[in-house]
Amino acid sequence: MNATSWSLSGKTALVTGATSGLGRAAAFRLASQGAEVIVHGRNAARGVQVVEEIELAGGHARFVAADLSDTAEAIALAEQAGDVDILVNNAGLAWFGPSDQLSAGTLDELFTGNVESAYLLTSSLAPAMADRGDGAIVSVSSMAANVGLAGGAAYSATKAALSALTRAWAAEFSPRGVRVNAVAPGPVATAGAKGDTAALGRTTIMGRPGTEEEIADAIGFLASPASSYITGVTLAVDGGRAAI
Repeated sequence: MNATSWSLSGKTALVTGATSGLGRAAAFRLASQGAEVIVHGRNAARGVQVVEEIELAGGHARFVAADLSDTAEAIALAEQAGDVDILVNNAGLAWFGPSDQLSAGTLDELFTGNVESAYLLTSSLAPAMADRGDGAIVSVSSMAANVGLAGGAAYSATKAALSALTRAWAAEFSPRGVRVNAVAPGPVATAGAKGDTAALGRTTIMGRPGTEEEIADAIGFLASPASSYITGVTLAVDGGRAAI
């Protein structure tokens, strides 16, 4: 595999939730591959900082603000982004705890932020990709979509929904050149990680949590021509946890 197969030169990528954590790492990864990155987030100050850091590293980026817990803003984000070649559905919410302690309002917020926003962005942007005959969509699912975690019923359901959407969208858009995949991270050591990430990492075959950069590398692969014959797949990036 040569370096040019990873190149995203001339491409525009929208990364949601890109002002911190996995989204920020993915934005830097795609920019390093040559894409112009649209950095999405709710906090303008953090967004501008990420753009500045990408540009200092030699990349190209711009910031667009939107609150994806509001479906109208998700639709507006797609309009502001314009024609994009790569969409990374990363933004989302997490909640863990006993099922009887999850309020109906928070349950609604989880599905709006994790599933509906990805649906609205994809349904708005993928048809134009298909018309051009080229594009890549990568959604961030989770190990929790396939591994039962006590206290994670609602969150797991939202991530399983993303994997199901990935398969359906691949069937819908890949015949016209748009590859649709997902990554399913295991425990990842991030500043915003919930619970004891180190302990959960020890349950994996590799005995440790992953890093933001390792997940970003998988996203960069699926977004690039290096994965040109891969679509409809949810790629486990979890240290082998789903295998056992």
